[in-house]
Amino acid sequence: MTETKTAKKAADKAEVKKVVKSAETKADKFAVIKTGGKQYVVEEGRWYEFEKLDIEEGKDVVFEEVLLVSDKGAAKIGTPFLKDAKVTGTVLEQFKDDKVLVFKYKPKKRVRKTQGHRQQLTKVKITKIA
Repeated sequence: MTETKTAKKAADKAEVKKVVKSAETKADKFAVIKTGGKQYVVEEGRWYEFEKLDIEEGKDVVFEEVLLVSDKGAAKIGTPFLKDAKVTGTVLEQFKDDKVLVFKYKPKKRVRKTQGHRQQLTKVKITKIA
């Protein structure tokens, strides 16, 4: 019975490794930045949606809170941020996300409340990781 448990644990570990490898980025160079209270893995040449940034469309934005930079497997990790690393991008558009409905209900009290919310977002194309 212990052999089957051991085999099952080994199979579970192999499956976890597969999931981790599939989640890894295929780019040679990527960075982890912090903006809007969240952390994002970004690559050069791709666009991302962040919480609203107060920058006009077409202008450049510089993210200075860089947590990690990986270049062909050689990673630099900050404590908490890297001092000499910057990620630059161009603002493509400012827009609102799809509506999210919030429905609150109290049973047996005749209390029902519906609210809607549209989060404001900024689409940014990452141009350079330095």
